[in-house]
Amino acid sequence: MLFLYHLPEDILYLVLSYLDCQTLNSLSQVCKKMYNFTSRDVVWKRIAKECINSGITQEGRDIFPRIPLKDRVKISQNWRRGRCRKEAVLKWKNNLLPWIQLDGGVLYLSQAADIRAYQLRTDGGGLQRKPVAVYSGHREDVCRFIMTESHLISAGVDGKIILHQKQGSFSMEYSAHNQEVNCIDSKGGLIVSGSRDRTARVWSLSSNRLGECLHTIPTLDRVWSLAISPSQSSFVTGTACCGHVAPLRIWDVESCQLLTCLGTDFRRGAGVLDVVYESPSTLLSCGYDTFIRYWDVRASTRKCVMEWEEPHDSALYCIQSDSNHMIASGSSYYGVVRLWDKRQTRCLQTFSLSSPTSSPVYCLRFNSTHLYAALASALYALDFKGLDSRGRK
Repeated sequence: MLFLYHLPEDILYLVLSYLDCQTLNSLSQVCKKMYNFTSRDVVWKRIAKECINSGITQEGRDIFPRIPLKDRVKISQNWRRGRCRKEAVLKWKNNLLPWIQLDGGVLYLSQAADIRAYQLRTDGGGLQRKPVAVYSGHREDVCRFIMTESHLISAGVDGKIILHQKQGSFSMEYSAHNQEVNCIDSKGGLIVSGSRDRTARVWSLSSNRLGECLHTIPTLDRVWSLAISPSQSSFVTGTACCGHVAPLRIWDVESCQLLTCLGTDFRRGAGVLDVVYESPSTLLSCGYDTFIRYWDVRASTRKCVMEWEEPHDSALYCIQSDSNHMIASGSSYYGVVRLWDKRQTRCLQTFSLSSPTSSPVYCLRFNSTHLYAALASALYALDFKGLDSRGRK
């Protein structure tokens, strides 16, 4: 008698590629050999690519290769159904405008003029109580900061950019702008900054020109957000939309010449508060006009290819993408976090983190199992990994 597991592996992979998640789980219980075979990542990759936040990007790249795909597909169902445990992992007394970044097992959080690094607990989404590092130097609040492989780069209300070495005490301060530096990004040996002073500037990170301003771009409007393209050949700026210029513009990195404007029908005051590149030709934007917009410059620069409206007509302060199907957004009232599936017009799930008091979600970040949201007086974690009897939103 010929059993299924007697088939050559390439034929067996082909057979399994037609099975859904439930059938694969049932098949894994047949015997030890089938359990081991159906636990391989290659068996789950097709299913994982159709799931939200499974770590498989649109291009097929695996963001979380250390976590088995089978486990990530299971956790993805919790994201889709909104099944999670909510916890305020850190609180502070005074209202702030915090910003966060995730770097492996460390969460970086700006609080007033300092940035603190907290080790994530391995038993859940909480933080170790004591920070493992503190980065200082700004005279006023930190507006934004970003991470590179070796450095933490911060921008502040004092108009300065500070380059901190992640492992070490070296730091370098730039007198970057005349007013607060609202946004910053870094790729390919360059820093790009945007300010309330209506300019964007490009800085060198190379050792022989460290701290040198290469270009100053008059944007004619306050710059709220920016992002460097993954191709490192261009960057996009999001401005306040208070003048007669388009709020979303793409610039060439080397010449700093305007390449194109995105959109034609923005209302006055519809400033762009966050922009995120997914690929060299696709990006997401959000802001005061309550819409998330998905742009593909290959299709059109005059109109976005998709858009999603915040149901309660709130401004959207921040967005984050899994580079495939899921978008997470943070709203301006009651700490509302929403999960969206790009294949649907309505949001998947809604979580209110600050009720009954109101606070914007200033920043959010997520990995395969947790979402972290920074509000005015607390940092919240949503744990999608596992549930107990109380484990619902």
